[in-house]
Formats: sequence, structure tokens, C-alpha cells
Amino acid sequence: MFPDRLAKVAARVAAHLGEAMAPLGAEPVAEGMRYASAGGKRLRAFLVMEGARLHGVPDDQAIWAASAVECLHAYSLVHDDLPCMDDDDLRRGLPTVHRKWDEATAVLVGDALQAFSFELLAREECSPDAQVRADLVLSMARAAGAQGMVLGQALDIAAESVARPLTLDEITRLQAGKTGALITWSASAGARLAGADAGPLAAYGDALGLAFQIADDVLDVEGDPAALGKAVGKDEEAGKATFVSLLGLDAAKRRAQELADTGCEALSGYGAEAECLREAARFVIAREM
Repeated sequence: MFPDRLAKVAARVAAHLGEAMAPLGAEPVAEGMRYASAGGKRLRAFLVMEGARLHGVPDDQAIWAASAVECLHAYSLVHDDLPCMDDDDLRRGLPTVHRKWDEATAVLVGDALQAFSFELLAREECSPDAQVRADLVLSMARAAGAQGMVLGQALDIAAESVARPLTLDEITRLQAGKTGALITWSASAGARLAGADAGPLAAYGDALGLAFQIADDVLDVEGDPAALGKAVGKDEEAGKATFVSLLGLDAAKRRAQELADTGCEALSGYGAEAECLREAARFVIAREM
């Protein structure tokens, strides 16, 4: 069920972004936006669409929020790959934006994708209710900004120059922002679209986001670079604290499993209708890419 649904969401997001970006023309920034937002697992979009389905929100409406979060995620990756950040040459098996074009173009592509994500949320097609659209924009801004993803990235950069490795609490706070905030937003967006209580789906997203990052740390140790489409072992080379370095490989895997179980428990109120989201939690900790 989950793999099929994930693939269908990925195809639908690709088509929708193609249509939404068509008016942008063929300037280098627009081409970079298309390039950077293509591919990937589309897990965040899947979470939006699945949460919307649980609340009876039509796919034609939810796709706008799903595409928006994928644009925001793509912007974060473009900037994260820059030489002043992680200095990566590959993303999803292809040259990073600053390698394919140049650093200035990459900065502008990221900026444009961030702005475009909020444009998609603000469109009336996303929701006929202006209050719902405002809530989506406000909540995404908080998840993406200085209280969420950007804060996490700033803490990550600062950690590279501290005299001691981060503690488990510190790395948890860092990753709750850098990775977790946007996953939590994605999980709760469907409920927000319906004007419903987003608490259970947000709790699921909190657990899923942390489990996702622990799985990433595991993959950085034992993953296949060809399957991942990027280099592995960079955290160890840089001496960065990770869940694996702090807990050990086996304990990190157990912690990821515990978080996946916690996320599944948060979905109890949805019964069997939430089974696809439970499968997603199991996928996150078992993935190979």
C-alpha cells in the first residue's frame, strides 16, 4: 500500500510542479528551480496528502500544500549543499545546483523556491478558506525559520567549531529543527487543511522526524553511496556528533524503532485508515536511501 501511494504522490507532485512552474519561463533561476525540485522520495508530500485523505480533503486541494513543502525542502537542500554550508558535489545522484551552474545561481534558486512555496500555499486553489491558507503559511514559516529548520542548520554549523561534541539533548534539539520541523508540518498539514485538530498527526510527525534523522545517521555509516546518490561517512570525517556516535549503531537503531512505534501509537484515533502512515514509519527506519 505505502510504496504504491508514495509513487503516485511523487508522480502527481512532479506533474503539478511542472504545471505550476511553466509560467516562470526558461531563465537560469527557473531552470534551476525545476532541476532542484525534481526527484527525491517525496515523503513530505506523501505525509501532506495522506493526512489530507484522513480528513476528507480532496487531492486536488491538498496537492498545493504537498508541492509547497517539496519546494521548501528543495530550497533547503540547495543552500545546504553550498560550499559555505556542507560543500556537497552530489544530490540525488546528480551535480548539486552550484556545481551545475554557479554559487550565485544556487543562492537565487533556493531563494526563489522558498518564495514559491509560500505562493503555492497562498493560492485560493489550496483552500477556499483564507483563514486556513493563513494558518498554513504561518505554521510553515515557523517550521522553516529561526524557530525550526534554519535554527537547526545554524546549530549544526556552530557544532563544527565547538570544543566538545554535542550532547544527546543538544543533537536532538538540533535535528528537531533541521529535519523534524518540516516533517511535523507535513504530517499535520492535512488536518490544518480540514480545520481539524492537528495534535495527533503533529505528534506522529515529531516522532517520525527524529526517527528519520537517526536513520540518516545510520545510513551515513553503513549506507551505499550509489543508492543514496551522495557521499557517506562525512559526519565521521568531520568529527560531528550524531545519534550513532553518541548511542552506538545498535542502540541508535533501537531508538529509531522506539520512535516509529511512538509515532504509530499517536495514530490510534484514526484506526485502520492510518495504516499507510504506519507503513511510512516502518519504511523510514528500514530504508536504504
